[in-house]
Amino acid sequence: MKSITKKRTKAYFIDLAISTAVVGVAEYFLRKKVKNEAVHALVTPSLVACTLECAQLLRSGQTVGYKKMGLVLKNGDGSDLSSNQIIKRTFYRDTFSALQFIGNRQEFIKNDGEILPHDSYARTVVKEV
Repeated sequence: MKSITKKRTKAYFIDLAISTAVVGVAEYFLRKKVKNEAVHALVTPSLVACTLECAQLLRSGQTVGYKKMGLVLKNGDGSDLSSNQIIKRTFYRDTFSALQFIGNRQEFIKNDGEILPHDSYARTVVKEV
């Protein structure tokens, strides 16, 4: 596994730990108001993780995990990231990315981990700082 791919994986788990903690706090307050378990199991974690990631990426192009690992998300053409681009990237990563990676692994391996399927779809690149 390439260095940048390892860093991306570690960054993802750091971000996952943070969003899990925030979900725990949010559920503590939501349990009294929302009684449907499907909301707590499906909607809340996805919504919190997506919101945290999008807010951080819009603000600085880095999540907490990316900062810790020395990575930054950039637009493929060098311009600033758009909110639409970040939302597309997050949605695609959480839904279709794994299937596309499995089906066309060699295409993404040759980019040394800078461009994965969700990056290709949203036209973004992850670079080391």
